[in-house]
Amino acid sequence: MAIKRLLIFIPCVITVFLLQSYFWVPTYEKQASGNPGRLETYIEGSIGDAKILNPILNADMASATIVGHLFEGLLDLDEDLSLRGRLATRWEITEHAYLLVDPQRRFPDGTRMTGSELLRRIRADLTKEPLSDTLPEMRARIQSIRLLPPEKRREKVSVFAKDERGVPRSHDVSITITVPERIEFVLDSVDQDLFDRLIPVIGEGYLEQFPHADYIVLPPELSANLREKVQMKFPRILPVGEHNPQIVFHLRPGVKFHDGHEFDAKDVKFTYEAIMDPKNLSPRTSDFEPIKRIDIIDPLTVKVIYKRLFSPAINAWTMGMLPEHLLNQKRMQEEMTARGLSEEARESFGMRDSHFNLHPVGSGRFRFVEWHSDEYIHLTRFDDYWEGPAEYHDYYMRIIPDLFTQELEFQAGAVDYYGAQPHQVSRYKQDETYQHFSSLAFAYNYIGYNIRKPLFSDPDVRRALSMAINVDEMLKYLVYGEGEQITGPYPKNTEWYNPDVPPIPYDPDGARKLLKARGWKLNQDGVLEKDGQLFKFTLITNHGNPIRKNILSIAQNSWKKIGVKCKTQVFEWAVFLKDFVNTAEFDAVVLGWSMNADPDLYQLWHSSQVGPQQLNFVGYQNPLADELIVRIRQEYDKETQRILAHELHRVIYEDQPYTFLYAPLSTRVLDKKIVLVYREKDGKEYYRKIYPTKTGNEMFHFHRWRKLEFLPNLLM
Repeated sequence: MAIKRLLIFIPCVITVFLLQSYFWVPTYEKQASGNPGRLETYIEGSIGDAKILNPILNADMASATIVGHLFEGLLDLDEDLSLRGRLATRWEITEHAYLLVDPQRRFPDGTRMTGSELLRRIRADLTKEPLSDTLPEMRARIQSIRLLPPEKRREKVSVFAKDERGVPRSHDVSITITVPERIEFVLDSVDQDLFDRLIPVIGEGYLEQFPHADYIVLPPELSANLREKVQMKFPRILPVGEHNPQIVFHLRPGVKFHDGHEFDAKDVKFTYEAIMDPKNLSPRTSDFEPIKRIDIIDPLTVKVIYKRLFSPAINAWTMGMLPEHLLNQKRMQEEMTARGLSEEARESFGMRDSHFNLHPVGSGRFRFVEWHSDEYIHLTRFDDYWEGPAEYHDYYMRIIPDLFTQELEFQAGAVDYYGAQPHQVSRYKQDETYQHFSSLAFAYNYIGYNIRKPLFSDPDVRRALSMAINVDEMLKYLVYGEGEQITGPYPKNTEWYNPDVPPIPYDPDGARKLLKARGWKLNQDGVLEKDGQLFKFTLITNHGNPIRKNILSIAQNSWKKIGVKCKTQVFEWAVFLKDFVNTAEFDAVVLGWSMNADPDLYQLWHSSQVGPQQLNFVGYQNPLADELIVRIRQEYDKETQRILAHELHRVIYEDQPYTFLYAPLSTRVLDKKIVLVYREKDGKEYYRKIYPTKTGNEMFHFHRWRKLEFLPNLLM
């Protein structure tokens, strides 16, 4: 009887418990029940942990996400991807340019050149009427011109050369430079064509024919090998025509780091010096290498002087600024002493070794609280942030390596967003519980052809291969419509992308005709053949990316229909890069680029970048493209850059070194109760729906995000 009663009692207890749980345990719709702080806490899931929380050192996505909340740069990009002031309120870009005087040279009329005569002639040309075609713009920009006297300086030049054992290493060579007279130009804006405009005065070839060896003295004991290496650098050591763009940043007063210390010009200069310190091994070095020096004008004004024209350099100032008072030499010495480091360890100790990277102090909207490795990182809002505190009080990045687990956590309300996979998007779009955002990523997928191979050397052949591929089918069946076809090398959601360039049409018959016109004919086996050579090659990609593997199959089948015999192979990522891509030992590859908002494509497309380990691994070379690429990275006027970028887009499109496929959409899913919070002057709150910017970034206004306990009647 007791057992019978027990068997009746236990199910009743369980039933009561389940009923109580149903009414007491918070559901997705009532996540804040018993925990109102959940409404002020944003929780993000990440597949991987951060590595190092330092803006000049981090190189992984998880670290970059956290660093973006903790640190702030002088500038950042606004909703339209234009630069706007942050720690700097405003900035001016001007130029100082210098032209060496060559006394061995004669003017076009035969008169021997002197500094005073060159200055007189330039001034005369700028004041005479009517002006030549090249001078009006120059006269409008020039603020002053003067002749500088000769000067002598000593400096060290680093060159790589083999030592006595045949091992390549860096050698520092001390040289003496006698700088001749120079004409100094002060311009109110940068003019990359300044010296070309002076050709009627100085004559053709002036910049290329300067006798550098007469002005640079090398040590007599220098070996012939090192002497040759240094001589190759003469034009850069003593440029005949030197452009020195300058940016003056006016810093925002009253900005505080998270420890209360005020941000000023010393922090800007220190950040630059930390990046350039070899001990720190910063991946940002190339962004700041064009800087000649930084001058502190006053605590809230810095002048950045560049060695040469390089317009992308200004974008480097979107990187977060470091607190000099916590990382200067004195503080580093104190840390080394506290840690009891040996003299040998002190020699190699750099910022990468500092505790700062695990307990960072920045000036961003959020400040660091704690980091539990492989579990979570916790930040809290910075109430003294110069623009006012964020709406969310706390921010957590939880490490959830498995995407399936991330989705379950999201649906349970344990994380606040989920990056839906392409095949899941339509399901989430139909679920009224969530708000969703599909936006173009700054990325694209492509098939790249090794143009060094005779098979791919003809642009018409590459165009025919592109015409045989149905990109619409890829978008429909591979990414479930979560992508857009592209035509060229720029992200589609930037102003650099040329919308007037039409997609290559899907036209197998047209592809066959084009190949036939180039001498390719079908043999009895149905394979294209020309001069006894079959049209066959291998298309490769990397493991771990199922979409790329599917692109292999689609391309293979598409080309088979027009008579092209294509074999496919997939390799581990390390092998794929080391043995094939970096050595250019491949026929064709399926890959993708993750891009940014900058129009500079030098590393990807300039003909100087076709060597081993370089990014123009398809071997693309076109003099017109080279000229456009250089002009874009030396142009400081945005509208001119846009025109040049559109032309570069068209040139590369015409050459078809890639079959440009599509740009993927990234889809973010959020609870509908997360809204943008605004306040009237009297403090009354009102709400708006979260919206993506012109470039698809819905997190641009993250500082206004907050989760509500109810679903409001939102106005837009």
